Amino acid sequence: MNRRIIALNEQLRARKERHTALAEEITKAIGARGMWKQRLREAVDTGKSEFIVERVRPDNLCDFGKWLSSLPLGDQNSSHWKIVQDLHGKFHAEAARVLGLAVRGHKREAEHELTAESNFVKISLELTGAMMKWKESY
Repeated sequence: MNRRIIALNEQLRARKERHTALAEEITKAIGARGMWKQRLREAVDTGKSEFIVERVRPDNLCDFGKWLSSLPLGDQNSSHWKIVQDLHGKFHAEAARVLGLAVRGHKREAEHELTAESNFVKISLELTGAMMKWKESY
């Protein structure tokens, strides 16, 4: 009986640690999305960026993308993971597109992509919402 209680306690501890780690990664990723909006705003304003469009587009080069890809298959089969993975890829594609407009001198178009009705902002908000739902599901 004691062994069973110890095993259950160990499972609960492991689950709590896993939840904490997931919550931390999602919190960091939400912050990183905000930083990208600032970076894109700066690129629009200056026409320059330290980032290269071809390195922004792939969704598996950032810390969050690497973390998503490293999760066990059980997690990758969850609906939350699939939705977040899809939106994360779309976010990178849109961020790269906006960055490309900015550094090629298409300031007016790039500025529009940072407004509330733009695809970039819509996807960013959807991604943040999906990450929050995933975080809350644990």
